[in-house]
Formats: sequence, structure tokens, C-alpha cells
Amino acid sequence: MAQVINLNRFKKARKRSEERAQADENAVKFGRTKHQKSVDKANNERSKRDLDGKKS
Repeated sequence: MAQVINLNRFKKARKRSEERAQADENAVKFGRTKHQKSVDKANNERSKRDLDGKKS
């Protein structure tokens, strides 16, 4: 005989794992310090400025 599976338990486990993956993604995306954000912003501005200087 086949084993009986509780579909509600399966659906809840799948939903939990999807939510956990989303939470991890958000932690990477938004979980940075103010210093890290300012360093990234400065690097982006510097690369834009360099690129604009090379265009002309």
C-alpha cells in the first residue's frame, strides 16, 4: 500500500520554505549598514563619473 500523505502539512512546509527563502533574499537586499550603503553609493558615483569622462 502507498503511504498516506497529509497534503495540508506538505503545503504548509512548502510555504514555510518559500517564506524563509524570501526572508533570506530580503536580508541580503535590505540588511546592510549605513556605512555599507554609503560606500556602495560612492563607488557607483565614481564609476559613473569615470564612464562619463571617457565618453567625451
